[in-house]
Amino acid sequence: MRSTLSKNSRIIIVGGGTWGCSTALHLTRRAYKNVTVFDPFPVPSAISAGNDINKVLEAGDDEAVVAEILLAAATQGWNKDPIFTPYFHNVGYILAASSPQAIQNVQDREIRHHAGNFFELSTPEGFRKSMPPGVLTGDFAGWKGWHQRSEVGWVHARKAMVAAAREAARLGATFVCGNARGQVKELIYANDGDVHGVKTADGLEHFADRVIIAAGAQAPSLVDFENQLRPTAWTVAHIRMSPDEARLYKNIPVIFHSEKGFFIEPDEDKLELKICDEHPGYCNWVLQDDALPRSIPVPRNQIPASSARRIREFLRETAPQLADRPFSHTATMWCADTPNRAFLITAHPRHPSLILAAGDSGHGFTHLPSIGGFVSDLLEGNLDSRIAKSWRWRPDTGQEFWGNDLLGRSGAGNKVLDLKETITEGWVQGCDDSDMAKSSKL
Repeated sequence: MRSTLSKNSRIIIVGGGTWGCSTALHLTRRAYKNVTVFDPFPVPSAISAGNDINKVLEAGDDEAVVAEILLAAATQGWNKDPIFTPYFHNVGYILAASSPQAIQNVQDREIRHHAGNFFELSTPEGFRKSMPPGVLTGDFAGWKGWHQRSEVGWVHARKAMVAAAREAARLGATFVCGNARGQVKELIYANDGDVHGVKTADGLEHFADRVIIAAGAQAPSLVDFENQLRPTAWTVAHIRMSPDEARLYKNIPVIFHSEKGFFIEPDEDKLELKICDEHPGYCNWVLQDDALPRSIPVPRNQIPASSARRIREFLRETAPQLADRPFSHTATMWCADTPNRAFLITAHPRHPSLILAAGDSGHGFTHLPSIGGFVSDLLEGNLDSRIAKSWRWRPDTGQEFWGNDLLGRSGAGNKVLDLKETITEGWVQGCDDSDMAKSSKL
């Protein structure tokens, strides 16, 4: 590295999403005085997967030591850190599946490690009684479930991320936002091959002692990850509720079917119920000459028509009274998978002043309160060796095309979906979304 790290070192964070905000917060809490975050959008970034009304907060698989450490740190943050505690809703969690293989997967990966935390739901009546009368009215045909009543639930994602950014700014971090000023177009390389800063869309160069890439699914546009990242998208829809309905649904447990989807109580501001379509993910494949295909993220306030149908089918099984309601908001949101879903948080092997914080693999938001602390440990050379090994630079995992790997996910025919296949069937857009692109009507 060019210089020894000090509290006065110039540190640039590329990306003002979940991990970027967390890293800025932890660095400024450690008294770093020169932290700058670049993003094309103000927090919460319009293309950040964390810019959402709510995210599921669930217990992870504690079989691996690293998972135990990460879960303990995240849980401590959501339960004890005053920046984050207001946004954690400890309402419980219902996990379910239908096919024999999915039921077995849930039992192997989730239930057997926390068997004492769950009680089983094996009848439609059991599911319906898990919530107030009138919430779950479906037939739950073929469903098998497990209910954990506490220590899990959901968090208000957008508010938690904004709170982290505001506290970081109060402690001295600078947020540079805007399509020209905040959009990093390329990295600045010195003659020695190291990274010396970034160049933004307005043509300005910004020099730094360390550059941290926390750009989510957009990270491969700045750095060659040698096929270690796969930008993958999931789809969500919101339904506007009446005040009376919102009161009825308040504090219900999250209900998550590993092959169909999940929904969470309406948020307190817009009174919108969020429903997600569960599947192994969408990719947007672009073929390259003499190279492996790449998935290029294209965030948008629309969802494929097939996803909209699956969301309505999920509602017909759980809450059919909502199944034909109009969607008030829709979104296709992008994360970045790694081949084994372990994070990729490490110094670049050829550019030692470049720190990579990538590969959230669909479970990055859970770690908002704590992930920036681990990035800071890495920056300071103090990252736990077991975590560093898990998160290492590992191009051997991407030597062949792994883009169709399910990574343990189910739903929608149990295959990775191709966004290009949606061109013929069209897209569906929420009636309140500002981007009024042409949509299909179901």
